[in-house]
Amino acid sequence: MSEAVNVAELFGKNVFNETVMRQHLPKTVFKKLKKTIEDGAELDPSIADAVAHAMKEWAIERGATHYTHWFQPLTGITAEKHDSFISSPTSEGKVIMEFSGKELVKGEPDASSFPSGGLRATFEARGYTAWDCTSPAFLREDAIGVTLCIPTAFCSYTGEALDKKTPLLRSMEAVDEQALRILRLFGNATAKRVTPSVGPEQEYFLVDHEKYLQRKDLIYAGRTLFGAAPPKGQEMEDHYFGAIRERVAAYMKEVNEELWKLGVPAKTQHNEVAPAQHELAPIYEQANIAVDHNQLVMETLKKVAGRHGLNCLLHEKPFAGVNGSGKHNNWSLTSDDGINLLNPGETPHENIQFLLVLSCILKAVDLHADLLRESAADVGNDHRLGANEAPPAIISIFIGEQLEDVVDQLCSTGEATHSKSGGTLKTGVRTLPDLFKDATDRNRTSPFAFTGNKFEFRMVGSSDSISSPNVILNTIAAEAFKEAADILEKAEDFDAAVHDMIKENLIAHRRIIFNGNGYSEAWVEEAERRGLPHLKTMVDAIPALITDASIKMFEEFKVFTRAELESRVEIEYEAYSKAINIEARIMIDMAGKQIIPAVIRYVSVLADSLSKVKSACAAADTSVQEELLVEVSEYLSDAKVALAALLDAAEGCAAMESGKDQAIACRDQVVPAMNALRTPVDKLEMIVDKDLWPMPSYGDLIFEV
Repeated sequence: MSEAVNVAELFGKNVFNETVMRQHLPKTVFKKLKKTIEDGAELDPSIADAVAHAMKEWAIERGATHYTHWFQPLTGITAEKHDSFISSPTSEGKVIMEFSGKELVKGEPDASSFPSGGLRATFEARGYTAWDCTSPAFLREDAIGVTLCIPTAFCSYTGEALDKKTPLLRSMEAVDEQALRILRLFGNATAKRVTPSVGPEQEYFLVDHEKYLQRKDLIYAGRTLFGAAPPKGQEMEDHYFGAIRERVAAYMKEVNEELWKLGVPAKTQHNEVAPAQHELAPIYEQANIAVDHNQLVMETLKKVAGRHGLNCLLHEKPFAGVNGSGKHNNWSLTSDDGINLLNPGETPHENIQFLLVLSCILKAVDLHADLLRESAADVGNDHRLGANEAPPAIISIFIGEQLEDVVDQLCSTGEATHSKSGGTLKTGVRTLPDLFKDATDRNRTSPFAFTGNKFEFRMVGSSDSISSPNVILNTIAAEAFKEAADILEKAEDFDAAVHDMIKENLIAHRRIIFNGNGYSEAWVEEAERRGLPHLKTMVDAIPALITDASIKMFEEFKVFTRAELESRVEIEYEAYSKAINIEARIMIDMAGKQIIPAVIRYVSVLADSLSKVKSACAAADTSVQEELLVEVSEYLSDAKVALAALLDAAEGCAAMESGKDQAIACRDQVVPAMNALRTPVDKLEMIVDKDLWPMPSYGDLIFEV
């Protein structure tokens, strides 16, 4: 029986939040810092030392010995360098514990050792981290001890963004400014800020640690590169929302407690569709805080797994043939006076402000579908998207029957006179209450679905930072809002102008709306007829960052410079090539050192058995052994030929100098060679004696947790 947990007492225990600041800061300093956080203003340098001192005293009271500027470089994970609070020894042999405003506000990590895409050379090492005071500092407890973590942005000596945080903050300012213009058009004079809110649902797999250590592919690549399907997979659909196993439940309990201490509002937990797959979902938060918290979620899932003899796999497709893992990015826009710009209300056809916002977002997604697809592009996601459990690699928008009916009315007649209502769902059982029925069903096959008062971007991969998709969503929305406001602010007849704009947007960009089955091959064909981009791989998607339209938009809203975009393109090509090259080398190593020797041993056993049986009884039927020997020998030969081909492809790819050419060669030559090697090996696994097979099977991994 586990101990009871008082969530209210635990939540935010390790966070330098508003309550803690009020307790530890002088009133004047607290008011200035709160105003900075709420208004998004620049930090008053005069209060930095006071804030730093209070933060240090609070941290030391809680056992902290070190502090770190916690940032998110372009690796997609977090980085940190720890400094102790020790200042200098005294004449009595004691030490002074200090932490200055300068140390709080600015750090200086090496900028040349992180991916920079040419923005920083090896000899150009200086980079800066700058405190993001809108995301609260926190204490992390682990084997090192207690560390004060200060969320920061990371930029180069010459000012370019070298991280995931800086562009996100820029994009939040852009959409804030333009969304406020839309609200002002409809007479809202009270709102001061519009903030994107995000709730990322995190999927993950758990496997036994001992079995994990027997798989080089899991250790080095995070996914299985070989593996035959088990007798049972997810066909029975009995794992989804099923009873949580004791071992996993104990793990989830500790994950929740760790996250609650850090102020992460972990809300929902359940078994996902695939065996050994699970999900954790938080409550919605301001976008930059949600990004920080999702990084903490991923780190915590991995850290706590080790304490329970488990390993957490965040790869998008750790096992072939069963569902992969995504990260549904739920995005909305909310003003500080409580208005959700994506709330249609009871009668959407009468909610002109909502219809304008909706039409602008349809326009934004249609015009920049390639960018939105690119924001969810990573190597692992290439295996997941379009694999009959995830959205296809084609961007479309699901808006549901109710809104589609309103759109149809506006496009056909020029006005909408009614909205479909949900009504009441009769259960047919007297002891059960009748249920309110939503006006619209859900569509889990859509990559970008409207779900009542938000959009759910379901393409994002489980291991990826959610910063990139939210940078894109914020910026493309800002562009569409600006174009609308530029026209409507000058309109002599606002009502007529906004009506015409909504209709024009809907007619021009209606092709992006699709409410049907996104898994069907018919939709792929239909999308092609509509002219929607189908970017199947990460390599196909990367160029979207540096189209003329993308560069123009990002530079206009000061989210990225051309140089920053070009650097990210270079980094992504390089990341793809490195990941594929590593996977190829792992396969070569596993096949050459483990699998082929194991099969040869099995062939020897078969041959020995055949020889002994014939020696003992010349008339005995040895056809089974002979057939197996021939079959295994043929697959072994195929594997050896495929191994040699993969080695040649990998070496040829590695010799290329151009990052783009190398990435294309990896996609077109190395990946097919990897698939060709896997095919005979997986067939061999189904034949070779399990005691001789050199690694745990899929069944061992996903059912023995």
